[in-house]
Amino acid sequence: MPDAPPDGLSTMLETDERPLPRADPSPDGAAWSEARPRLEAAASADDERDLHAVGTAIDEAFHAGVARLTVGLSPAALAVAWMDWGIHLAFSPGKRAEVTAKAVRKGERLAGFVLRSVLQKGDAKPCIVPLPQDRRFDDTAWRHWPFSLYARSFLLAQQWWHNATTDVPGVDRAHENLVAFTARQLLDGIAPSNTVATDPVVLEETLRSGGANLVEGWLNTAEDVRRVLTGQAPVGAEAFAVGRDVASTPGRVVARTGLIELIQYAPATVAVRPEPVLIVPAWIMKFYIFDLSPENSLVRHLVAAGFSVFMISWHNPGPADRDLSLDDDRLGVMAALGAVAAIQPGRRIHAAGYCLGGTLLSIAAMARDADGRLGSLTLLAAQIDFTEAGELTLFVSESEIRFLKSLMRTTGTLDARQMAAAFRLLRSNDLIWSRSVNSYLLGRREPMTDLTAWNADTTRMPARMQSEYLRRLFLDNDLAEGRLPAGGRPVALTDIRVPVFAVGTERDHVAPWRSVFKFGPLTHSEVTFLLASGGHNVGIVSPPGHPNRHYRVQTRAAHDPYLDPDLWMRTARRGDGSWWPKWTAWLAARSCPPEAPPDCPADLDSAPGRYVLES
Repeated sequence: MPDAPPDGLSTMLETDERPLPRADPSPDGAAWSEARPRLEAAASADDERDLHAVGTAIDEAFHAGVARLTVGLSPAALAVAWMDWGIHLAFSPGKRAEVTAKAVRKGERLAGFVLRSVLQKGDAKPCIVPLPQDRRFDDTAWRHWPFSLYARSFLLAQQWWHNATTDVPGVDRAHENLVAFTARQLLDGIAPSNTVATDPVVLEETLRSGGANLVEGWLNTAEDVRRVLTGQAPVGAEAFAVGRDVASTPGRVVARTGLIELIQYAPATVAVRPEPVLIVPAWIMKFYIFDLSPENSLVRHLVAAGFSVFMISWHNPGPADRDLSLDDDRLGVMAALGAVAAIQPGRRIHAAGYCLGGTLLSIAAMARDADGRLGSLTLLAAQIDFTEAGELTLFVSESEIRFLKSLMRTTGTLDARQMAAAFRLLRSNDLIWSRSVNSYLLGRREPMTDLTAWNADTTRMPARMQSEYLRRLFLDNDLAEGRLPAGGRPVALTDIRVPVFAVGTERDHVAPWRSVFKFGPLTHSEVTFLLASGGHNVGIVSPPGHPNRHYRVQTRAAHDPYLDPDLWMRTARRGDGSWWPKWTAWLAARSCPPEAPPDCPADLDSAPGRYVLES
């Protein structure tokens, strides 16, 4: 009798669904002896794969739960950064002596301030003043004792922690930035302006109203929590209905794919420039930042100036879109270019992209089959080289990307609330704590505007695209370094051979203007760079007539020598008011004389279309 296989393997062969080879024993048992090692190895390998799959699923579920509590910040990344800082500080006796001496000096300054305040009855000259952008202690009530002590001691502590967390020899720069950022967040949370007892403005209002402000603040808190839990828009957003109050410029949807709708706006003049303007908004937000209330609408400004305007409206992705990639969105831009070219054949297109839409437009513009269609390229607060991408890089590391992938594994998308929370952290004083004090302690609702209503109308990011965006653009900088493929072929910025108009904004925390400026040295084209006042959104939404707006602008010809940002700032011409007329004049100078408007093809829907209404 030949040797029979052991009972365990026999049972596995008969009942297991995995496709394992079965031996066909010969009378002398040689076949079984030969097959047995392969069977055992296959069973072991499958068991190992099962164990790995189970372990991975457990880890991803755990990480996803943690990520919802930490706004997507990886605790592992934070721990590594703080360990790097702590270990190097421990091995830097000189730095420790320096921060110790600074602590002593700040204590002496605070003691001197207290003494002068007692002697002068609270009117002493402050021992430290806030940074220009810090408005928490502007009210004159903070000059009175003991609130002046609360404010100055907090500012001294904040300054000391900045000194302690920066310039520690040997600490990785990314870790240093993350440590300084988290220290600042923790300090901002315990600032004296955030509590009733230590904020003189809140305390005065509480005494004056008999606590009515706190009651109103509690009601505001309850209402906001209810709206968040039920997925409703913030209070006041109902006054800015899409298609009625915003996104109301007349037009038609002339093309639709699974990714985009293309809107063609109705002409507002008898004749229009023959070169159409195609606007590519960021795919993580809805398009109508360019078509807010009529007085704040860039679209209305362009059509009033005699341009034929087209707009991409992105589909709001859901779980079924989890595998959409950057290249898929590039195809969305290519589809829009093709549709515009079909409506106005033989005309060069002025393409403009905002934020990530500008990055995506640059990728599409470098694809060789799109070169002949473009007449110019406009980049609005859009980064191409991500080596100096500002504080957003705090959320980009291998650990963070893996952490977010776990979060997106179950849903297929990154919820917009996660992204919005991360952006708010970058300006926590203005976007979190100051608003919380006004709404929940003073009981005063900040009025809703068209721009804040738009900002609350969030969208999602497909899982694959989010990972590619963070890794290939932020982490590896593949676009600027010529490694990012478009249609299977790497693209290079030098392939852009059309005039470029690039806009940065002075207080941009998403796309710092020095990062946007880095586009210039990477191309051989003529580049006009304009630096507008304001931030990432407000600096772009800059209609004529708005007070206190200004800009600087300078053009660099294709073969002019490079100007670094500091030299550019010293030599650029300053202009007052909105930058929109400057841009429309730039477009007009690169367009042919006006002619009869193009016909609108058979339309699919009235503007603003369907995709913008997807929640």
